[in-house]
Amino acid sequence: MRVTTVSVEEIRERHDGLLARLREIAERNAHDPDRLRIVGITKTWPAEVARAALEAGIRSLGESRVQEAEPKVAAVPEADWHFVGRLQANKARRAARAFATIHSVDSLGLLARLRELGAEEGRDLRLLLQVNVTGEAAKAGMPPADTLAAATVAAVRDGGVAGLMTLAPMGATAEVARRAFGDLRRLRDRLETAAGVALPELSMGMSADADSAAAEGATLVRIGTALFGPRA
Repeated sequence: MRVTTVSVEEIRERHDGLLARLREIAERNAHDPDRLRIVGITKTWPAEVARAALEAGIRSLGESRVQEAEPKVAAVPEADWHFVGRLQANKARRAARAFATIHSVDSLGLLARLRELGAEEGRDLRLLLQVNVTGEAAKAGMPPADTLAAATVAAVRDGGVAGLMTLAPMGATAEVARRAFGDLRRLRDRLETAAGVALPELSMGMSADADSAAAEGATLVRIGTALFGPRA
């Protein structure tokens, strides 16, 4: 864990400035700016930073490792906790207990398991399907074609899916990142039509490509470094 080096005031100033900029970009590109929210990614930071983020007005906080997140969730239970990392099947129950929203549902099998666990744990989980829009071999996520397959459409129609998530290529230019995010938005629109249900969330963009995500209609932008500073 990192030593706390950032104050509530610093986090608030960074968050408010970034949110204002991203919402302005969203509005300029004909997207509803009020739908865009920042998820503060607190991985590698101690619970004190998660608490400071909450006090700074960032209600949604995100983690990418279940084991690291559990003590923070216990320490800051008022936060709206999001899981954004790759989820191993043997950690699914623990994730269902700790997180309200899981961004990285990369298969229909995992979707079914999380629904089952949510029912067992008495939790109304918000699940996002992760899509590998760029087809990179090292990246998790469903292929775009599978997202529109009949089995996926039927699963989405059954409820519990709040939207889609993706990652732009590492080190991508703003243009390349924006193309990937636009592809996800268009895919979401097609899936909504096919399933006949609303999928309001688009989780896309991090500190390096947040502007491109806002320009393509992101609703959940996953921000760590720009809020809390560089990770160790």
